Amino acid sequence: MAARKSARRFWLVRSEPDVYSIDDLERDGATCWDGVRNYQARNTLRDDMKRGDGVLFYHSNAKPLAIVGVARISKEGYPDHTAWDPSTKYHDPKSDPQNPTWFMVDIEFVARFASPLCREQLVDEPELAGMALLQKASRLSVQPVTPAEWRHVLKLAGAKVQLG
Repeated sequence: MAARKSARRFWLVRSEPDVYSIDDLERDGATCWDGVRNYQARNTLRDDMKRGDGVLFYHSNAKPLAIVGVARISKEGYPDHTAWDPSTKYHDPKSDPQNPTWFMVDIEFVARFASPLCREQLVDEPELAGMALLQKASRLSVQPVTPAEWRHVLKLAGAKVQLG
């Protein structure tokens, strides 16, 4: 009997737009999501994010703080090679290529929202009350999004997104 294919999941990734923005992702088409140095986020990258999963792209440390578009996971978790490169700001001398500490995924551009969905707007949505992004002290660079939250965000953005 064939293994049952798992259901698509949804995520939110945070990036400062002066580091890597939705403009950069649209221009590049795809990128590796490297440099994550938090164990909980690492576990999500390594174990949970699967090819085809949907991604909300969030601009953090910006004005406005906002979800600005959609991407999709194009390559599942693999070792983050920037940990072994002393010339990068993500270098971790304790990470061993034979037993990697840090992982990344690849994401590809899907769509840009016509208008950013500002954090203040999202907070006012009862359907998003439990969203990880909107919880106090929520700082993870990679966060889960429920299917209901995903649908509601896309509805607010007026986005018709097909993940393939």
